[in-house]
Amino acid sequence: MFLNYLISQIDKSYSPKGFSNSEAINIQYDILKNLLNKSKNTKFGIDHNFNKIDNYEKYKLNVPIRDYEDFKIYINHVREGKEDITWPGRPLYFAKTSGTTSGTKLIPITKESLPNHINSAKHLLYNYYLKKKKIEPFLGKVMFLSGSPDLEETNKIKIGRLSGIVNHHKPLLLKEKSLPNKKTNQIKNWEKKIDQIAEETIGKDLRIIGGIPPWIQMFFDTITEKTGKNITQIFPNLDLICHGGVNFEPYKKNLFNSIGKEIDTLETFPASEGFFAYQNDIDSEDLLLQINSGIFYEFVEVNELKNKDPRRISIKDVKLDTNYALIISSNAGLWSYNIGDTIKFTNLNPFKIRVSGRTKQFISAFGEHVIVEDVERSLKKTCEKFREVQITEYTVGPKIIDKKSKSYHEWLIEFKTPPRNMSEFEKELDRNMQMRNIYYKDLINDKVISRLKVNQAKKKSFINFMKSIGKLGGQNKVPRISNDNIIIEKIKKIN
Repeated sequence: MFLNYLISQIDKSYSPKGFSNSEAINIQYDILKNLLNKSKNTKFGIDHNFNKIDNYEKYKLNVPIRDYEDFKIYINHVREGKEDITWPGRPLYFAKTSGTTSGTKLIPITKESLPNHINSAKHLLYNYYLKKKKIEPFLGKVMFLSGSPDLEETNKIKIGRLSGIVNHHKPLLLKEKSLPNKKTNQIKNWEKKIDQIAEETIGKDLRIIGGIPPWIQMFFDTITEKTGKNITQIFPNLDLICHGGVNFEPYKKNLFNSIGKEIDTLETFPASEGFFAYQNDIDSEDLLLQINSGIFYEFVEVNELKNKDPRRISIKDVKLDTNYALIISSNAGLWSYNIGDTIKFTNLNPFKIRVSGRTKQFISAFGEHVIVEDVERSLKKTCEKFREVQITEYTVGPKIIDKKSKSYHEWLIEFKTPPRNMSEFEKELDRNMQMRNIYYKDLINDKVISRLKVNQAKKKSFINFMKSIGKLGGQNKVPRISNDNIIIEKIKKIN
C-alpha cells in the first residue's frame, strides 16, 4: 500500500513539526561547514579561499552574492564537461528553467541535491496523513501536472525540466499509482497534452492532484467541456490539491467551483534550485522552511539589494514580517545564489515563511515600491467584499502618461465572473492598495498618479499569450507584476 511505503521512506531524523530555533541555527552552520569542506578543492572553492573559511563572517567576505548571469561562467565550464567546478565531479542533471521574459537557465542537480527534491514531496504527504489521519487519499490515483520527462544530454549531463527529471526517480509503487502514462506525459504541445490527460483520467479514481493552479484549472475546464459535469461527479474521491509556483488565492474560488465543493489544499515552495518549504499544517498557510536538506540560507532585505555590498544575514538574525530576498548555498554547487524569490518569516520557532514575491517583479515607476504581496493581498480583500467575482488570471503594470497625475496602475484581469459594478470594484481595490502601501497612498493623495484602473481581458487572453511566447504549461507562469506595461500591451494585442 502506498501509505505504508511512504511511512517507511521517512528518515528517522525527520521532524514533522520542524526544528526548534536553536536546533535550526546549529544545523544551518553545520551545513555551511560541510558544504565548504566538501568543495574546498573545486575551482570555485579555490577561487574563493574555501580552505581558509571557518565561520560565516569569513564566508561573506570571500563569497559575494550572485544571480544566474554572474554565476554563468562557472555553469559554462560544467556544460563543457569539466569536473570539480562548483561541486566535486559533475552534476547528474541540469534543470532547464526560464522566466517569461528571461532566457533559459541551467541549474545543476547533483547526486547529493536530488534527494531534497524527492524527500520534501514525501514529507509533505506524510505530514498531511499525520494531521488528518485519513488513508482514503492514498488509496487511489495520484497526478502531478508536469513537464515532459524527455531528457537531452550534453557532455554526459542530462538536461530537462525539473518536473520531468523527478519523474525518472519515482518509486515503482508511485509510478503504478500515477497518472498520466509516460506516452501522454511526453506530449510537447501543452493543450494537446491536457486534452489527452483528460481522456486518460476520466473514469479513473483520482484522489490527489498537484501542479501550478492555472494549469490545474485548465485540466478541470477540459474535463468539464468533455463531460458536461463538475469535477466531483467525475472524480468523487478527489481529496487534495498540492500547489505551488504562484499564489493560490486568486484561483481558489474558480477551482472549488469547478470541483463542486471545497477540498484540502497544500502549498509547496519548490524550484529548480531546491525544494525550500512546504505547508506542514493543513490549518495554517505558513510554510515550514526545510532546514536540514543540504541548503544553507542567507537573507537580504529587499531594499538592500540595490546596494553594491548588501547586508546579508543567516537564519540566526532574521526578523518577522520583513521582506527578504532568499539567497542559497547548496550541495548542488550553488554559492550565495540569489534565486529571485522573496519571503517573509511568520514564525521563528520553528522557522516558517510565506512567499512574498520576486526580486525582479515590482512596480516603482513613480517611487511606490509595490511588491507582489501588496497586489495579491489587496485583490484578495477586494474579492471578499465582491463575492460574485471569479478571476481566471491577471497582471499589473504602470501606465505612464506624460501629463501629470494622469498616469496610473493598470490591472489587466481575465474574469470568469466579473463584478456587477466594475467602478465600485476599482475603487475598493484602490482603497485596499492604499491601505497596503503607504508610498502608493501618498502618490495618489499628492496627485502624482491617478487611482488604478481595471481593464477586462478577453477570455483565454493569458493562455494565448503564454502560447505565443512558447511558455504554455509546465512550470511557466505569467508575471504577476512588472515595472512597465510591455506584457500588458502584448496580452491585449493577442485577441
